[in-house]
Amino acid sequence: MDSLLQAAEPLFAVAFTLWGSPATWLEVAAFVLAVWMVACNLRVNPLAWPLAILSSVLYGLLFLHSRLYGEAGLQVMFVVAACWGWWQWLRGRAQDGAALRVHRLTRRQRLMTLAFIFGAWPMLAVLLQRFTDSDVAYLDALPTVASLAGQVLLGRKAIENWAVWLAVNVFSVGLFALKGLWLTVALYALFAVLSVVGWRAWAALEGRVDARHAHGG
Repeated sequence: MDSLLQAAEPLFAVAFTLWGSPATWLEVAAFVLAVWMVACNLRVNPLAWPLAILSSVLYGLLFLHSRLYGEAGLQVMFVVAACWGWWQWLRGRAQDGAALRVHRLTRRQRLMTLAFIFGAWPMLAVLLQRFTDSDVAYLDALPTVASLAGQVLLGRKAIENWAVWLAVNVFSVGLFALKGLWLTVALYALFAVLSVVGWRAWAALEGRVDARHAHGG
């Protein structure tokens, strides 16, 4: 881990100072890629997935440097999930065998999502406390497991992914502020706003798709 951070050391050069804390070139690049990714998600554009992979790699390095090990590990899972989500958007199928489209979860699926998040949260927090020097284990673990759930829902084009991301982004604003990652705080505040925009956009898109199906389109 230390050798990886040492190899990436040039990326941690300070680009500018924001509210008294340095913003590195790595954080700037990750910020730009992440905003571009969300813009593509809003338009259900598959380009979002390779952008997600690149931004996750950069954020993984940033979070390792900040001792946010849950968030860093999450970026590895994000890379794997992004490969899966990319394939889902290009080749995936709905339960009825039709091409995957924007849809809503059933009540049972929503409850299962919540059960996963609140069940996995304390387990991950205990692991972070026991095996890392994290000083914010429980605060780090909650958005980590919720983000994994959100990524899966996004890959399956479930509208509820935006609700999960909204909660994650609002919570993460406080977490990253605690760590002094102010550019990332600004990013996640923007993400929170874009989560609402995405929620509304996908809900409208689902309505148009349902209307076409109702009329045999």
